Amino acid sequence: MTGSASIIRPAASGDLKAVADIYAHYVRHTVTTFEETPWTVAAWQRRLDELAGRDLPFVIAELSGEVAGFAYAGPWRPKPAYRHTVEDTIYLAPGFTGRGLGAALLEPVVTGAARAGMRKMIAVIADTGSDASAALHRRFGFTDVGRLTEVGYKHGRWVDTLLMQRSLNLHGRSHDRPGGG
Repeated sequence: MTGSASIIRPAASGDLKAVADIYAHYVRHTVTTFEETPWTVAAWQRRLDELAGRDLPFVIAELSGEVAGFAYAGPWRPKPAYRHTVEDTIYLAPGFTGRGLGAALLEPVVTGAARAGMRKMIAVIADTGSDASAALHRRFGFTDVGRLTEVGYKHGRWVDTLLMQRSLNLHGRSHDRPGGG
């Protein structure tokens, strides 16, 4: 929880219209995501169900009864050998940045992914000219591991991505072998 009127909680089906609206803003107006078509509520329901089936976190920031942002940990890549690695996703509704909600959302995503037995978390951050997302991730122990140059083309410009990662061995569990045991 951050601030007196904000709540961080698991996402529910009733939140997905707001999630879709928040994401659509970034799809249409920014290079933060390389998606070019906003996801439907049905697509978000599939994502929520998929993550729940993998015991991965999908959380909502609620501020004064309004969905102010969301975050989740999803599979890094579809190939089986990547099954112990996740990528985090965080989006805040326009007008809700700078209130500590990003950190409030990232913490339960990191701990939830660790609890689910994941070994590494990756952040793929589009170079938007702002360091806010990278700075947030650094505060949570992510380190820079590389830059992919001009890998996305959106809104008439080429965009780089910064790759960051962190270990999820938060609870003393060994993640050296599959199964974490």
